[in-house]
Amino acid sequence: MGTLTFARRSIAGDSQLPAGRERPSDMRIHHIAAVLGVLAAGLTVPASAATAAAVAPCTNAELRASYHATDAGMSHQFGRIVLRNVSDHACRTGGYGGLSYVGGGDGTQIGAAADRVPGRVRSIVVHPGEKVVSAVSETDATVYPRRECRRAHVDGFRVYLPNETASQFVAHPTTGCRNERVHLLSHKAYRRA
Repeated sequence: MGTLTFARRSIAGDSQLPAGRERPSDMRIHHIAAVLGVLAAGLTVPASAATAAAVAPCTNAELRASYHATDAGMSHQFGRIVLRNVSDHACRTGGYGGLSYVGGGDGTQIGAAADRVPGRVRSIVVHPGEKVVSAVSETDATVYPRRECRRAHVDGFRVYLPNETASQFVAHPTTGCRNERVHLLSHKAYRRA
């Protein structure tokens, strides 16, 4: 038959145990150490997330909005809302802002606000001079019957930064639909430019 090999342990006494075996008290110590290690790892915040959290949220004072057309096709126009940090310090933004058409020369909302295209939401630190962008898709209002759409001249976009309650106006003359059940606009979460 086989032989058992014994090893001496000096932890909590000098009794002998078979090789590879631990006392119950030794196992508890290892189990507690493992649990503490898992807890400590779960409480650790990645450096980039900790840095982003320490930076103040962006406001309209730091970020200026603009629109840049990129492409068109099949009754759609594509572009992006660009937010540029015009301040002398970094700020934090990310996720979705608000976007809608406005007109009438007085900022009256025209139709439904933009739909949000599901996607990854990130917290982004925007340093002076840097930009973040949100892709925008516009459906041509003329694809809807006049009675359903109730067309109206659009002066531009009303742009809300993420987590901001005041908006910015961005000139973008086009035609929209007064009917709020007709959704002409969609946009994606902000990402680095």
